[in-house]
Amino acid sequence: MFTGIVTAIGTIRQATQKGDLHAVIACPWDPATIAIGASIACSGTCLTVVERGGTPGDAWFAVDISAETLARTVPGRWAVGGRLNLEPALRLGDELGGHIVTGHVDGVGEVVGVCPEGDSRRVGIAAPAALAPYLAPKGSITVDGVSLTVNDVADQSDGTCHFALNLIPHTADVTTLGDLAPGSRVNLEIDVLARYLQRMQSLRNA
Repeated sequence: MFTGIVTAIGTIRQATQKGDLHAVIACPWDPATIAIGASIACSGTCLTVVERGGTPGDAWFAVDISAETLARTVPGRWAVGGRLNLEPALRLGDELGGHIVTGHVDGVGEVVGVCPEGDSRRVGIAAPAALAPYLAPKGSITVDGVSLTVNDVADQSDGTCHFALNLIPHTADVTTLGDLAPGSRVNLEIDVLARYLQRMQSLRNA
């Protein structure tokens, strides 16, 4: 379980296709704090550490990425040189600063616009039709592993929806979201509470 509060940006150092894709990710952590078998959210995708190494401030860890994960996340996200938002799994006693995040990507969205709004940036994202029922103004959404609040939702005639959110300068600086531009694709995870509410409603209407 995660909270969507990113603690570091990692860079894919190696990516080798075996049975699964084996990726080595450089990060600014102390390798002594990275446990083999631990879960780390990598731009919203929960992955398991299978190796680790390096020195404090210049560490690395390795993960195996299945074909299912590759199919459900942003195409090309796992290429060498790619930058990833990193968050270790929530520990008992940690602050729940964002919202409950599972690290399971529900779909891929596409940025349709970015514009300044005060000191922040307003970002518009097109979400697939399957996710539209789960998005609501003031609700939570995870974008590339970052917990954010939905400002507005506009349903489209084809069943998809566009939603808007604001990135404050701090979020833009400490995550990869500062690089978003029209056409960028992002991993989306809907709020787990919205998932259960939608399921309950569908059964009630059946």
